[in-house]
Amino acid sequence: MQLLTVDAFATRPFTGNPAAVCLLDVDRPAEWMQALAREMNLSETAFLLPDASDWRLRWFTPTIEVDLCGHATLASAHVLWETGRLHDTATARFETRSGRLEAVRDGDDIVMNFPAEAPSAAAAPDGLLEALGVEAVAVARNRMDYLVELADEPAVRAVQPDFARLGTVDARGVIVTASASDGSHDFVSRFFAPRAGVNEDPVTGSAHCCLTPYWARKFGRTELRGYQASARGGTVGVRLDGDRVHLRGRAVTVLRCEISEAASG
Repeated sequence: MQLLTVDAFATRPFTGNPAAVCLLDVDRPAEWMQALAREMNLSETAFLLPDASDWRLRWFTPTIEVDLCGHATLASAHVLWETGRLHDTATARFETRSGRLEAVRDGDDIVMNFPAEAPSAAAAPDGLLEALGVEAVAVARNRMDYLVELADEPAVRAVQPDFARLGTVDARGVIVTASASDGSHDFVSRFFAPRAGVNEDPVTGSAHCCLTPYWARKFGRTELRGYQASARGGTVGVRLDGDRVHLRGRAVTVLRCEISEAASG
């Protein structure tokens, strides 16, 4: 089995968000996938299995299987085209725990079609703002995450969470966000998910499924440009299309290897 590491939402190596992509030979038990994800120790490891003309796709953090992951889907589509498993002009179609997801190539970009995960206003649960060490402009929540809007971009960049305390919040993760001040982006964000085994994710596609409808309503525009202000950083182009979100980015392969026979089970 081939295993590749791909930097997603990146135009050069060692930026964006690294994901491992495993091209399965046969279906494997979830326990084996979880063990490999733990071995890779990246925020997500994606597992691809051909299924007729589509691909079955699952995502694992080092500790759990997740319902939706943008950057590992971007990495998976990139791998299918790069290895010739899909023709350059073909649409990558994935069957996932969040339904069917699709990706197409647009020049050097990859554009993914994801469900919008719009948040609704919510009260901050006990300990959330204290764990972040912030004062919130607004708090909202969707089915997966809390979103906390802060006053400005410097406030987002300055957040230093208490991860142990943040891990007690009952949610997959927490998005902090504010309007951008650099002129080249509309909003900035960071994403923390210690409960899922990822203290801070470098660039989070699924978080932008929440951020897109949130900021589209505030700006009165459906097409926006977000920057995730992690240490690695990455830009995500987004477009709201009804109950779907189109996420745009690039990817770079960093590592190609094979899983040893001993580890194949």
